[in-house]
Amino acid sequence: MCWAHSPLWCQVKELGAAVYNCSCLAQDLGKMFEVYWTLGLPNATIPSPWPANYSTTYNKETPLELKLNGTEAAVYFSSAPPALCAPGRTDDLQSLLSVIEGAQEFVYVAVMSYLPTMEFSHPRRFWPAIDDHFRKVAYEKRVHLRLLVGCWKHSKPNMFPFLRSLAALQDNRTHYSLEVRLFVVPANETQAKIPYARVNHSKFMVTDKVAYIGTSNWSGDYFLHTAGSALVVAQGSAGDRRTLREQLQRIFERDWNSRYSRPLDAQGPWETLCSAR
Repeated sequence: MCWAHSPLWCQVKELGAAVYNCSCLAQDLGKMFEVYWTLGLPNATIPSPWPANYSTTYNKETPLELKLNGTEAAVYFSSAPPALCAPGRTDDLQSLLSVIEGAQEFVYVAVMSYLPTMEFSHPRRFWPAIDDHFRKVAYEKRVHLRLLVGCWKHSKPNMFPFLRSLAALQDNRTHYSLEVRLFVVPANETQAKIPYARVNHSKFMVTDKVAYIGTSNWSGDYFLHTAGSALVVAQGSAGDRRTLREQLQRIFERDWNSRYSRPLDAQGPWETLCSAR
């Protein structure tokens, strides 16, 4: 049980994945760790290209085919930023966009922060890569999109107009379906004093075809300038067995329908909407 003075990870809602008894995946993830380790050495520079020992054969085009919990799956790791992608490694942004493009029925996203901008760049830059793909699949394929965004006292005020812009596509007459809700982790008086806590820190996406579990907030800087990675798993139906993709879908639907999920169109300033009490 987590108390007010417990480690911070007890005060932040997270989601991750553990894979057991799969040396191929472990070795491939180990190559990504070695990239970080190499760059942590004194006077390190980013090689171009990366040496062959960092390369991979598992990627968006040729994923590792294996069984997860007895069910056929196609799996790979993506990485960001592009400069840290050794030969064969799929760039994380391209992986994410391909998952959105490949959906036929729905795209559900849970993320702490969503901004179609270069959040930390000066001068300011608009960055619509993900935003455009949302609108494209909603318009061209009538895919049902749901976006569940973390809402806390550190949320950026300019995030909310962009979220409302996406939500404005929801229309019963045209049958575009794009819903946005805010996820607020409650806090009592003591918990509210813990810095950078009481927030949904998860970053994942699930579609009717793929589970994507990442580490990056969804704004440009995180994919272009910040180290991050994602586990991408494509799985079909497994009959009575619940696949990883189906488990992730159930987690999203649980959170979406929970009392911690609030409508974006609720009245009041965003500080009130994101109040954790």
